[in-house]
Amino acid sequence: MAPKLGQLLVSNNLITEEQLLKALDLQKKEGGRIGTSLIKLAFITDEMLVQFLSRQYGVPAISLSADGIDPSVVKFIPYDVAYKYQIFPISKNGASLTIAMADPSNVFAIDDIKFMTGYDVKPVVATETSIKGAITKYYEQSDALQTVVDSLTDATAENLDLIQETEEDVDISELKNAVEEAPVVKLVNLILGEAIARGSSDIHIEPYEKDFRVRYRIDGVLYDVMQPPIRVKAALSSRIKIMAELDIAERRLPQDGRIKLKVKNRTVDLRVSTLPTLFGEKIVMRILDKSSLVLDLTRLGFEQQALKDFDEAIRSPYGMVLVTGPTGSGKTTTLYSALSTINKIDVNIMTAEDPVEYNLLGVNQVHVREDIGLTFAAALRSFLRQDPDIIMVGEIRDKETAEIAVKAALTGHLVLSTLHTNDAPSTVSRMLNMGIEPFLVSASVLLILAQRLCRKVCENCREEENVPESTLLDMGILQEELNTFKCFKGRGCSICSGTGYKGRIALYEVMPVKDDLKELIIQGAPASDLKKGATRLGMKTLRMSGLTKLKEGATSVEEVLRVTFGD
Repeated sequence: MAPKLGQLLVSNNLITEEQLLKALDLQKKEGGRIGTSLIKLAFITDEMLVQFLSRQYGVPAISLSADGIDPSVVKFIPYDVAYKYQIFPISKNGASLTIAMADPSNVFAIDDIKFMTGYDVKPVVATETSIKGAITKYYEQSDALQTVVDSLTDATAENLDLIQETEEDVDISELKNAVEEAPVVKLVNLILGEAIARGSSDIHIEPYEKDFRVRYRIDGVLYDVMQPPIRVKAALSSRIKIMAELDIAERRLPQDGRIKLKVKNRTVDLRVSTLPTLFGEKIVMRILDKSSLVLDLTRLGFEQQALKDFDEAIRSPYGMVLVTGPTGSGKTTTLYSALSTINKIDVNIMTAEDPVEYNLLGVNQVHVREDIGLTFAAALRSFLRQDPDIIMVGEIRDKETAEIAVKAALTGHLVLSTLHTNDAPSTVSRMLNMGIEPFLVSASVLLILAQRLCRKVCENCREEENVPESTLLDMGILQEELNTFKCFKGRGCSICSGTGYKGRIALYEVMPVKDDLKELIIQGAPASDLKKGATRLGMKTLRMSGLTKLKEGATSVEEVLRVTFGD
């Protein structure tokens, strides 16, 4: 029997016996290859492993980041096979197919591909990381997903009779059995897996009269990804409800639940919401992936002065810091980043959230449940008896919550919270409209931050864009800047799925409530006057922040116009 990889690495003095034992322990807990465990523990690097495998098995090493991949050969190997064996087709030469492999000793994989394609297989070795990247890049919509959809379309009549029945006639016990059948389970798993792999924030499953579609929200924009057969809608929605521990017999009322998944050795939470519509239940799943959460204020996109003002406010011993913006604008990320920055052993931090999106070590988080009377106001009252230093309120929705938050800010506590307003100055008007006295607002509020998320131009296909001077002037670009001003857009490529955008960046409007603004607030000045006063004091509006990102080449004219209003 050939020696195993771990022992080979030990005998070649690349790792120690002790390191191998630690890696084997990790492999038992998380699964995967021993090489992956060694890399995770930083005992060896990807490149060291590839070079060793290349020498050991006498096959060339290759860098998948370099040119040389023939996209036309990708079709020879389905997504599920490539993913299962961690392989990637590189090129075809006559009857020979060159395959990049993380483990070139896997003769089962080589035999399977020979049988499947009819070609001789020429293995080369590449890092597992680069192979995973190539799979993600070139298999934009997994063949496995389409295979499941096709199998459902071709399913036998007896498998579809139950699904075609009207909702009133569905036998719940039979439906439970139906949703455990392999095609439905596989379809749901692949919808979830594909969405997580693509970096989606939400999954929408929507039934219509003659259509049934699945859409992913990627970088804030919805994309239609597939249309399963309409007759699977009852089984598919029931499968998701069972996973979320919801009542599958109740299809007339909205329901909310959670699903916890383990994907590639990381835990992902999904918030599930069902809503009865005219043609069935619409399901929306919000993907909460803690591994992708950036809790570093310096990496969120703040301009230098804005970051300084915000950092100074959240380090104050008392007062209120408000973050405002529409749903999905990144308010939670900003607040969690602020809490992460000021989370020290000597402070007691308490949060009331609806729901708790991410668990933060060292922070006491409370899930608000209005159905049992645990409202934001009730949670806040209880917090004040728990000796808090810092309080975060998920959202100020009513006068009662606002009053308790203001009192807490005035009695030696730092309060962080959110509101839904269009910009920073109008937040003051919103609080006044709730019934909070102007002198209390001016005395308690330290800083108001408004934010938006705009898509970043794809780095891989970025190119210069010609924009009419009139458009730039209307946006706020100065006449003297026009000659040197450059705009960029994405042409569209496989990495960004043809959209021209990859990832998002935040635009910030940071308004410290200084003495001049306090006077205006006490006088009951309108939001327009507050905005002028704040701008005079150096505040950058959302549009100004967008123009800064535009000058840096991070985003496009189209995006700045989409997410900001003219000043």
